Amino acid sequence: MRVDCEGCAGCCIDWRPVAPAALDHERRGPRAPLDDTYNLVPLTRDEVRDFVEAGFGNTLSPRLWEAPPGEGVEIDGVELAAVDGKPAFFVGMRKPPKPVAPFGLERTWLRACAFLDPETLQCRIHDTEFYPDECAEYPGHNLVLEQETECERVERHHGGERLLDDAAPDDLHGLLLGPHALGAKLFVHPEPERLAGTIDHLKHRELTPEDRAEFVGVAVGSHPGSTEVDDDRASRARAKTLESESWAGEAVAAWDAVAGRLGSAADDAPDPDEVEVARGAPETPGWDAVRDDG
Repeated sequence: MRVDCEGCAGCCIDWRPVAPAALDHERRGPRAPLDDTYNLVPLTRDEVRDFVEAGFGNTLSPRLWEAPPGEGVEIDGVELAAVDGKPAFFVGMRKPPKPVAPFGLERTWLRACAFLDPETLQCRIHDTEFYPDECAEYPGHNLVLEQETECERVERHHGGERLLDDAAPDDLHGLLLGPHALGAKLFVHPEPERLAGTIDHLKHRELTPEDRAEFVGVAVGSHPGSTEVDDDRASRARAKTLESESWAGEAVAAWDAVAGRLGSAADDAPDPDEVEVARGAPETPGWDAVRDDG
């Protein structure tokens, strides 16, 4: 597997506003995501825990799914996919609007991963202990499952060659499916009644810090292979998440405050360094350094 990521970041950006055709691969089937986040990266329980311990809890957000009538649990008038009558969810990284220029486009307001450098389109936590397996192994999971990759979608709509070698790797670590995912990547909220109001917030992109911390806490308190949740561990993680003051979480709020309409020109956007690096974000090396490294 070999990819050309320079000037792309299609897997890190919600580029639907600049796509010439509809991109709806995440909203097919009977269990469409309740949120509208594009290419949400599902984190493992250990990754969520590490983010929280490092003070990055405020960069995390949940994903839940709609279920056909009678097949899930109803909260706030929505039928949610569930395991044993309890809502199932992922935890991923937030995507605020940022001024980015992928695929040779001019700077445009598009939602992008909280850790993506809008200037270089490189990840600020790449090659660190926080870099998620799902990101490190992309698009390996898609290739193993014989599903279209974001690289191929970018090629189809914007040209160029992104997926240079489509041989599926045989040493994937983050591909958790079926029972293996339960409590390790797919989590179950133990008390559906605590989510009253939160599901409505999620539908309207109005999640509060308390809403997000509720799911983060449950994820950290989960037991792999089980729907059980350690209440004490979940409570500590919830509190630590609410105390988070990371540069990435603060930058999310800063971008939200100044962003223009999604898909519109971002000519007058603030310098990304003033928004992110000034708050403590690590700088990225640029693509010349990557090419020099081979």
